[in-house]
Amino acid sequence: MRVHVVDPAAYTPPYDHALAGALAGAGAEVELITTRFPYGPVPAGEGYRVTEHFYRRSSRLSAPRRRRALRALEHLPDMRRYRARARGADVVHYQWLPIPRLDRHLLAPTHPRLFTMHWRFPEPGSRIAGTLSALLGEMDAVVAHSRHGAGRLAEELGVDPARIEVIPHGAFDYLTRLPEEVPLPPELSEVTGPVILAFGLLRPYKGTDLLLEAFRRLRGAELWIVGMSRMDLAPLRELAGRAPGRVRFVDRFVPDPEIPAFMRRADVVALPYRNIEQSGVLYTALAFGRPLVLSDVGGFGELGELGAARIVPRDDADALAEALRELLDDPDQRAQLGTEALAAAEGPYSWAEIGRRTIELYDRLLPG
Repeated sequence: MRVHVVDPAAYTPPYDHALAGALAGAGAEVELITTRFPYGPVPAGEGYRVTEHFYRRSSRLSAPRRRRALRALEHLPDMRRYRARARGADVVHYQWLPIPRLDRHLLAPTHPRLFTMHWRFPEPGSRIAGTLSALLGEMDAVVAHSRHGAGRLAEELGVDPARIEVIPHGAFDYLTRLPEEVPLPPELSEVTGPVILAFGLLRPYKGTDLLLEAFRRLRGAELWIVGMSRMDLAPLRELAGRAPGRVRFVDRFVPDPEIPAFMRRADVVALPYRNIEQSGVLYTALAFGRPLVLSDVGGFGELGELGAARIVPRDDADALAEALRELLDDPDQRAQLGTEALAAAEGPYSWAEIGRRTIELYDRLLPG
C-alpha cells in the first residue's frame, strides 16, 4: 500500500512524522509530502521517505513576510504539480490544506483521499465554515481526534457521519528519547519551588489571561509561560505584575531539544483553552507523564474520563485556581495523574495503535 501523507505548509511536523512512522511500522510504503520547516529541526523518522515538494524557494527565506508573499505565489503551481505526483499513490491523506477555498479544486485525483481535522472549528455559519464544509465534502473520509470533534464535524460542518473516523492524536513520545537534550537556562534551573507550565504558541483562545487570573489566587509557586507570542503581551505582563508569585515569560520558539527540560521540570501543565479540539502541547505533556489541568473544551474531557487529566469548566478562573492549588498541595494526586497520563500515552494514544487503526481505515476505503 503506497500512502502519501500531505502537509503542504508543514503546519504540524511532529504529527506528520509520527503518523508517517506509525504507518510505515504497520506495513505501508509511506512518503511524507511537505516543505522545509523554517523554524528548526524536525523529528527524524525511519521507514518512510520525506519529499520537500512544496514552496521550494520561499521556504529558504528567513524574513517571514517575504516568505509568506512568495509562498502565496508558489502555492497554485505546487498544488498542480502534486496532482500529477499523487497518481503514484494508493491513498492520499491530507493533514492540512492552507487555502481551502482554492485547494478543494486542486485535490489529487487519487481515491481514497482523506483529511485529518486539525483545524480549530470556526463559528457555525461563518464563511470559513462553509469553505471547510465544501472541502471536507470532497474527501472519502475525515479523521477526527475525539468523539466530540466527530460530533461537531457532523452537526456544524455537515460531514456524513458514515465518512467520519475517530482516531486519537498520539502522544509525542519521540521527545522523551531525543539523542541530545538542552538543559534549562541557568535562571530557570535554579528554581526550587513548584512550577506551573503553560507551553506553546501564545494566542488569545488559549486562555493565558485566565491562567494569570487564577495564578493571582495562589501562593508558593512560579508560573512559566513558554512559547512564541502571536498576540500582544502587554496585557499579560500587566496581569503577571499583580500576581504574588513569580511569572516568567520565555517569548520565543522552543525547538525540540529544549522541550524535555521544560516538561520534566513542570509540576503541573495547564491548558485553560477557550476553544480547541486537540493540542500538540497536551500530547507532549502526556508523553512525559505530567499532571494536566485542562479546560472542558473539545476532546479534552475524554482524557479526563481516563483519569489522565483534571478537567475544569471553561472560563472559570476560580475552578482553575482551586484545581491547581489542590495538585500543588498534594504530591500523591500529581503522581496518580502522571501515572494515568503515561498509561494513556502507551495505550490508546500510542502511535503503534494509531498506525494500526489508520491502516484499517485505508483498507476499508480501498477498492477490493
